[in-house]
Amino acid sequence: MQTILVADDEPLMRDLLEFRLSQRDYRPVTANDGREALARLEDSDPDAVVLDAMMPVHDGFEVLRRMRASARHANTPVIMLTARRAEKDIVGALEIGANDYLVKPFMPEELLARLARLLKNG
Repeated sequence: MQTILVADDEPLMRDLLEFRLSQRDYRPVTANDGREALARLEDSDPDAVVLDAMMPVHDGFEVLRRMRASARHANTPVIMLTARRAEKDIVGALEIGANDYLVKPFMPEELLARLARLLKNG
């Protein structure tokens, strides 16, 4: 069973993603801010990460930068899932190593399809 880390500061979003991922036989692990996301990376060693950009402590961009600088998580697939839709945010996330970028509101089935594609290619 593949482990997916969901890092988002909105409890309803975490609950929705946790439910949808569980339905697809993934093992979801959640974090509600950037510091917790970094801790979950180390203790759960996820197969992929769904990462919100705007979170307390460390934002998603900082979490992504730290992942890409780490030998252990440099190649872990990351989908940014965020309300930030400006070109500079999207391009910036892709430049620092995001594998994909989805803007909220989003279709859960699209996220699951993109996640499955990343995990298959990974």
